[in-house]
Amino acid sequence: MESSENSQVLMARQPIFDRNQKVVAYELLYRTEDAQGHALFANSEATSEVLLNAYTSISDSGELKRVPAFINLTRDILVEQKLPEVSKKHIVLEILEDIEPDEEVVEAVRQLHSEGYRIAMDDFVYDPKFDALLELSQIVKVDVYELNDEQIKEQVKQLRRHKVTLLAEKIETHEQLETCVELGFKLFQGHFLSKPKVIKGKKIQGSQVALMQLIQELQSPKATPEKLEELIIRDPALTYKLLRIVNSAGYSLVRQVESIAEAIVLLGLEQVKKWATLIAMSSNQDKPEELSRSLLVRGRMCEEIAQAQKKSNYGSYFMAGMMSGLHALLDIERDTMLEQVPLGDDIKNAVSLGQGEIGQVLRNVVNYENGDWDLLPMDLDGTLYDQAYRASLEWTQESMQAMYE
Repeated sequence: MESSENSQVLMARQPIFDRNQKVVAYELLYRTEDAQGHALFANSEATSEVLLNAYTSISDSGELKRVPAFINLTRDILVEQKLPEVSKKHIVLEILEDIEPDEEVVEAVRQLHSEGYRIAMDDFVYDPKFDALLELSQIVKVDVYELNDEQIKEQVKQLRRHKVTLLAEKIETHEQLETCVELGFKLFQGHFLSKPKVIKGKKIQGSQVALMQLIQELQSPKATPEKLEELIIRDPALTYKLLRIVNSAGYSLVRQVESIAEAIVLLGLEQVKKWATLIAMSSNQDKPEELSRSLLVRGRMCEEIAQAQKKSNYGSYFMAGMMSGLHALLDIERDTMLEQVPLGDDIKNAVSLGQGEIGQVLRNVVNYENGDWDLLPMDLDGTLYDQAYRASLEWTQESMQAMYE
């Protein structure tokens, strides 16, 4: 990693869902050069508040809201009480699994509990030595990836004696999710959302065919402003949302735009293509909003990096980021989706094989947002990626707000 003048912090977020797959919190994943996380908390109160706000504000069904951040504490931070100076309702403190629950640790947690902080136990496997901490905790996170069904049931049985909310983490499939719901978990975390819920023999629905045809047309290099307008105005909701976005504060236009043709002239073909595509993608009502949100963040982050690196075709980077998860929105395999949406070979190869310049940026962005920082190249410009990620969170929030009727 290139080092900046200050200690460089890499930060990303991972959603925590309720049973309806609505986001109720984000876990903040972070790494600092000193590997201790102190840099994250060494800021002033104002900086900590701004930082957390940037990572936990979302547009949810058109409503701007802020959800709590789960923050990992090392033993040092816990015992020395080096916490960010932010409202207690905006954070949940996670006690890491490798922290020995000795007297000093229990006393530190008791102090935080008495001050009104919410406490979560991370990667938890029951042992009586944790009983004192369980009495002070509100949430217990069980890593279901490492356990079989019987072992998960045993954990649930042991933890039922304590008044804690159970969170299943590292859920990789929709089947695992359903099992955890049945076992009584209330909160859920993992990569299941980015996987299609594939049902054998399932045909693509009519609405999905229409969506793919629209995306196909929008991506066609032969699309003319006239053809695009004709296509978009067939869908009143799409037309309405597109005009709403164009007239939003983000574009600061001197006058109201009243037709798609006018929007294409003012914004350019590529901008209108992009917006129409993402509105079409996010119109799938059966899917959690977080899936659209995460794909917008990914697409925008790829585009931000391409622009910063002076790539001429940065719109293709945006599309690759978005398309890398479209199959999960449609509940079909990725290869099936790529066969049916005629994208340029550069985008297809980036999405399916991680090849080419676009593929390299897409791979880096996915590893960044997953917190898999060990998989990033050694010479990666961490400051650029951090800025691009934060700008993408903000842009996505504003975009989803503008898209909502």
